[in-house]
Amino acid sequence: MEELKDFDPRDVEENKVIASLSYISILFLIPLLVKRDSKFCIEHAKQGLVLFIFGIALSIIVYIPILGWIIGLLGGIVLFVVSLISFIYALQGKFWKIPIVYDLAQNFKF
Repeated sequence: MEELKDFDPRDVEENKVIASLSYISILFLIPLLVKRDSKFCIEHAKQGLVLFIFGIALSIIVYIPILGWIIGLLGGIVLFVVSLISFIYALQGKFWKIPIVYDLAQNFKF
């Protein structure tokens, strides 16, 4: 979990509910578009975007018989659990650098 010293405590307190929307499918667009001035929201939204892309990839992979079904099922479970944990952390005003996802999210410059 990233130290909160990297985020303004006032920003975190005011925007944690909106930041949590980042982990509910396409709702990552809300903090991305509405709270562009909030570093806390943008960091969560970037991770939400990467998770959304992973979800789309999983929904395509699931069309491959047998192996795709297995990968889709296991990937879907992992995606759900990671999204749920991240959602809860955001509501608590925390930021979790999700392994792999965080590194990919840093490629987006908003």
